[in-house]
Amino acid sequence: MATRLSLKAHPMAFLRAGLAARGFVRACDLRERKFRSMVQVAGVVLIRQRPGSAKGVTFITLEDETGVINLVVWPDLKEKQRKVVMGARLMEVRGRVEYDDEVIHVIAAHMTDATDALHALSDDLLAAPLARADEAGRPMPERGPPAPRDMIDELAPQPNVTGHPRDHRILPRSRDFH
Repeated sequence: MATRLSLKAHPMAFLRAGLAARGFVRACDLRERKFRSMVQVAGVVLIRQRPGSAKGVTFITLEDETGVINLVVWPDLKEKQRKVVMGARLMEVRGRVEYDDEVIHVIAAHMTDATDALHALSDDLLAAPLARADEAGRPMPERGPPAPRDMIDELAPQPNVTGHPRDHRILPRSRDFH
């Protein structure tokens, strides 16, 4: 007996018409682009990585409705656009596409924080705070002593969700370096 799976729409699917009108390329279409041609891509940030062996290069993995996009961000661009690199949940990127037999990369030239477009889709997105070092212009309030380990779950904000959990799509937190 065949079972039918209920697939939830990716948030990017709702934004695709507007992005396509502005010339943005889907992840699945990157290999069709000429090597080193300029492209515009957009996606939800899944992972930010800065390996110690990469000489300051940052790697960001974006996801759109068709797959993943691997970004390479050189150190000088990362410093110029640190707030976008560290804080965006949805990113629009202009860069050059490069690929070999297996891996496709977009070498970022400019990045834009498009997280506000996600807010247009839902009014209950999780807040994505910046790293403590990025709060110099807006210091964080002082905290009291840390909560005991057994109270942490009680203190965590509980989502206001109605209905069955399988009927809701939740954007995963990105796994980032700090």
